[in-house]
Amino acid sequence: MSLRLGDTVPNFTQASSEGEINFYDWAGDSWVVLFSHPKDYTPVCTTELGAVARLKSEFDKRGVKTIALSVDDVDSHMGWIKDIEETQKVTLNYPILADGDRKVSDIYDMIHPNSLNNLTIRTVFVIDPQKKLRLSITYPASTGRNFNEILRVIDSLQLTDKYSVATPVDWKDGDDCVIVPSITDPQELAEKFPKGYTPVKPYLRMTPQPNK
Repeated sequence: MSLRLGDTVPNFTQASSEGEINFYDWAGDSWVVLFSHPKDYTPVCTTELGAVARLKSEFDKRGVKTIALSVDDVDSHMGWIKDIEETQKVTLNYPILADGDRKVSDIYDMIHPNSLNNLTIRTVFVIDPQKKLRLSITYPASTGRNFNEILRVIDSLQLTDKYSVATPVDWKDGDDCVIVPSITDPQELAEKFPKGYTPVKPYLRMTPQPNK
């Protein structure tokens, strides 16, 4: 099954480095970043797991939980975690799913045989509190992920869920936003955007970030 944006992601129960996890129960009402790795003891993934651990406070303040996945077993994960903590100078502060039976990999379409045989590709899934898929990015094995970009997208998703705006190219928290084209009534514009806006084109209207 191929997951598309807006789909409800499937639930699962699977072993992890922090015990058995029922995904829906574990996620609760949080946002979730689920990110997969081909296997344990891989160099690029080792650096990524360390980076996510260092960013925990940034994920926490956005109400986001992080969870990794690899097809190796829990014992292998526990050994890899020691390496991650030693080489990346961090304490791993989130679980790694042990997907030895490929159950999660299959239902989340993480197996791309033309790329990595039976190993999971390196995908990031951003899932909202309603268990809807809001973002997926798939990386080649040779290229490390940019988790600051993942945080930037989460900032955008959380902002645009609450306000009638979209975020333009290279936007970051605090920058001007775009008013969605569906709002054209002057009174509604005045009510929703009391800080005013700049009409660049009828369809391109910039406004200060509403919650700043």
